[in-house]
Amino acid sequence: MKVNRSLLVVCFATLFSIASAQQKSPFKPQRALLDSIQSNFKLADDQYKYMATLLQPEQFPKTFHPETGKTETSNSGWWCSGFYPGTLLKLYAQTHDEALKAEANRILAVLAQEQYNTHTHDLGFMMYCSFGTANQLEPKPEYKQILINSAKSLSTRFNPKVGCIKSWDSKPSDFLVIIDNMMNLELLFWATRETGDSSYYKIAVTHANTTIKNHYRANYSSYHVINYNAETGAVQEKKTAQGFANESAWARGQAWGLYGFTVMYRETNDKRYLEQADHIAGFILNNPNLPADKIPYWDYNAPNVPNALRDASAAAITASALLELCRYSDKSSASKYFKAAESILTTLSSKTYKAQLQTNGGYILQHSVGHFPAGTEIDVPLTYADYYFVEAMERYKAFAGKM
Repeated sequence: MKVNRSLLVVCFATLFSIASAQQKSPFKPQRALLDSIQSNFKLADDQYKYMATLLQPEQFPKTFHPETGKTETSNSGWWCSGFYPGTLLKLYAQTHDEALKAEANRILAVLAQEQYNTHTHDLGFMMYCSFGTANQLEPKPEYKQILINSAKSLSTRFNPKVGCIKSWDSKPSDFLVIIDNMMNLELLFWATRETGDSSYYKIAVTHANTTIKNHYRANYSSYHVINYNAETGAVQEKKTAQGFANESAWARGQAWGLYGFTVMYRETNDKRYLEQADHIAGFILNNPNLPADKIPYWDYNAPNVPNALRDASAAAITASALLELCRYSDKSSASKYFKAAESILTTLSSKTYKAQLQTNGGYILQHSVGHFPAGTEIDVPLTYADYYFVEAMERYKAFAGKM
């Protein structure tokens, strides 16, 4: 693979300029919410130590079923496997509880084999949220190599004719790409910075550009799945598999896109991605079906609004994304984003969504929706809801140190 030195100079200059611009914050966090966040971290510390006692050595938490009191788990190959160690490590960074770090290290050893998994697009979720977080806290050569191998594995799923990384394996005539895949591109940007190999960067940018072209409607809502022709790159079908209908706006899908294009702007400094993120944020925050507390229904077009189930996972992802996007957007938009994130965090910190100690299978948040049409993970806790809730709280707390 050829190193593009000029591209690397742009990458590093971009990161430096963005970081420099972030030294001072115009936002003043609410003291009451900061206090709630500290309380949430303490609860989460205890909850995750309790969760660890419910797992067998090779198991990763997946969800918990309140009606039966049973924990559902997965193996390391499940797309959510990286969220458990990632959350443990993020909590460790806040509480310095060595028990969390020890459990994270234990489960990371089980997860490491997935660095060679070429049958999934979710290596960003699986490996960057876990080993990437570990490497940020305590850089190690072995973490770096695992992440590089993971980026190599992810890159094998890229088709230059389509201009995308394949999400789901299917029949040969299909090339399925889901909006969630925007979340896995951050791993590729990291790989270019670490190795000097610009091919990872180019794959990420090409995938994002193709996604803007084909995944988004005129109102900046997103389809869930695009089915491409693998040989010609032509769009064969547009679907929303996990939403109410093909033309509906599945809430978590909108959150994935918002977060993903915010990362794209951070990593490239290309205004197209900032504009895309702003447009997506506008669709979400101006949506007539968005409740006042900013916790979305599982689909913005669910037929039984306002009695449809809410999705805490979509809310947590949105809050985390908005707390980064507000650093880059114009003053008026940034203020709106920051206040919306505050509203989400306040609601998620309430008794309605936050679990009590040693309940909820050890999860922090209640009331997420995984795959409503399939009848799975409905109104239950989910690992990624917790992960992005912790990240959002992390990001909000960081503003207190930049006033």
